[in-house]
Amino acid sequence: MSEPSEAGCGGWNSSGCTGTQYCPPRCPRFVDKQGARWTIRPAQAGDADRLEEMYDAFGPTDRAQGIPPATDHERVSWIEMLLSEGHNIVAEGPNGLVGHVAYTPVDGDRPELAVFVHPEYHDRGIGTELCKHAAAAAVEAGCEAIELHVERRNRAAITVYRRIGFEVVDDELDMRMVLPLDDPIASRVRAPPAER
Repeated sequence: MSEPSEAGCGGWNSSGCTGTQYCPPRCPRFVDKQGARWTIRPAQAGDADRLEEMYDAFGPTDRAQGIPPATDHERVSWIEMLLSEGHNIVAEGPNGLVGHVAYTPVDGDRPELAVFVHPEYHDRGIGTELCKHAAAAAVEAGCEAIELHVERRNRAAITVYRRIGFEVVDDELDMRMVLPLDDPIASRVRAPPAER
């Protein structure tokens, strides 16, 4: 861990932070729309049980395109697959994990993104921040773009994705959206808090 004088940020008030070598590719501190503090960090193997707990709270209306899977066995297998084959990032607070974003395959030029936020924490900006972290990580990994599929009736998610910079490329059954990871998006998702 670094000395406080080397950290360069003001703790939870990071509005003046110009970036440090300890928090690339994006600042891990996030304060949501309600003022709650979250740490956005890469998932670890030990997070599997905590992700299972988070996904246990998802009901039928919280699922899209069959994910997260409804049965315990399928959900555990799905989480294990994501943790072993994907790039995973979680949102963590005092009560545990409340958000998860993953893209897979990690070595693809255009991996597919999936983002989920615990139902009790919707509309706070957590999903948006997770998407920006995934985009920043994908830029660092050399990906050309990331894509996702979203149900056309999910207008709130589509609005969020468009604000981030995703573009609709197909909308026959569900919407397929792509976020190109060249500038200005590549610079914007990796910018330190003072430059946002």
